[in-house]
Amino acid sequence: MELLRIGVIGTGAIGRDHMRRITNNLSGGVITAVTDVNTEAARGAVEALGIGANIYPDDVTLIGSGEVDAVLVTSWGPAHQKSVLAAIEAGLPVFCEKPLATTAEGCKSIVDAEVARDKRFVQVGFMRRYDKGYRQLKEAIDGGFIGEPLMIHCAHRNASVADSYTTDMAITDTLIHEIDVLQWLIGDEYRSAQVSFPKKSRNALGHLGDPQIVMLETAGGVIITAEIFVNCKFGYDIQCEVVGEEGLIRLPDVSSPAFRKGGVAGNALLMDWKDRFIDAYDVEIQDFIDNVRKNGMPQGPTAWDGFIAQVTADACVRSQQSGEREAIELGVKPELYSGMMQRQV
Repeated sequence: MELLRIGVIGTGAIGRDHMRRITNNLSGGVITAVTDVNTEAARGAVEALGIGANIYPDDVTLIGSGEVDAVLVTSWGPAHQKSVLAAIEAGLPVFCEKPLATTAEGCKSIVDAEVARDKRFVQVGFMRRYDKGYRQLKEAIDGGFIGEPLMIHCAHRNASVADSYTTDMAITDTLIHEIDVLQWLIGDEYRSAQVSFPKKSRNALGHLGDPQIVMLETAGGVIITAEIFVNCKFGYDIQCEVVGEEGLIRLPDVSSPAFRKGGVAGNALLMDWKDRFIDAYDVEIQDFIDNVRKNGMPQGPTAWDGFIAQVTADACVRSQQSGEREAIELGVKPELYSGMMQRQV
C-alpha cells in the first residue's frame, strides 16, 4: 500500500513535533507539503528534518495542490475552523489539534459540513484517549470491574505557567483534556458545570485565579470534581480516580526510577506535559494514518467530540464569571456519530 501523503498546516512546536514523529517514528505516512503564516518557519521545519516537502503560501493552496491525501492542522487555534472546512470541502481526511474551533458555533459548522456529506473526515487531537493508563481505566470500567461509576475525582496540575496565561485558559487550554477524556471514559454526556475558586495561591500572578475546582454533572448522574492548579510548583501531575458501586480505580502514575539519596527515598516527577504524553501522541497519529489508509477516514475523536468539549468549556467559563451552575445543552447528536463513543480506541 502506498504511503499516505500528508500536508501540515502550521509549523509551530506541535506541528514540528508531529512532522518529526511521522518522519522518524511512525509508519505509513510521508510529509509532502507544508505551510505556515511564517514561510521561513515552514522552510526551517522542512530543512531540519531533511525531507522533500513542498512549501505552500497558505492552507487553501496546500489543500488544493493535489500533493496530499490527508491534512494535519496544527496552526493557531483561531485558524483551525477555516482549514478544517476547506479540507472537508476538498474531500480530504483531516487531523486537527484542539481546539477544533474556538467557538461552539464554529465546531457545529464543521459537524454540519460532515453531516452534509454523510461521512467522517475529522479527527480531533485529544491524545489522552490513546494513553495507556486511560485505556486501562476504560477497559476496566467498560468491563464492569468497579460496577457503575458514581463519582470521578481528578486533578490537572502544572509546575507553573507563563505570564500570558489567563483564568479562562485553565478551562480552554488545560481542563479541556479532562472534559474530553472523562465523558469518553464513562460513555456519558455532561449536563451542567460549576466552577469555584479556593484560596488563591501566592504563586499565581495577580490577574490569575489559581487554583480552581470544577464540578461537572453528567446526564446519568455521575458527579465529577476536577482540580486545576497551574502553579503547584512540584511538577506536572495528572490524577484520575473513578469511584464505582463495587470499588474504585485510579489512573496509574508514570513509572520512573526509584532513588535513595541524601536520606530521602522517592521517585522523580515529570515537569513537562510533552514528556507525560509522548507515547500517546505517537499512538494517536499512527491510528490516524492507519485508519485513513485502510478505511479512507479516521476513527478517533470526532468533530462531535470537539463540539462537546467546546460547549462544555463555554459553560465552565460562564460559571467562572457567574459563580453559578451553568447548563450544558448539546442538542441532538447526528446519526453520523451515533455509537462512536464506544467504538473509538
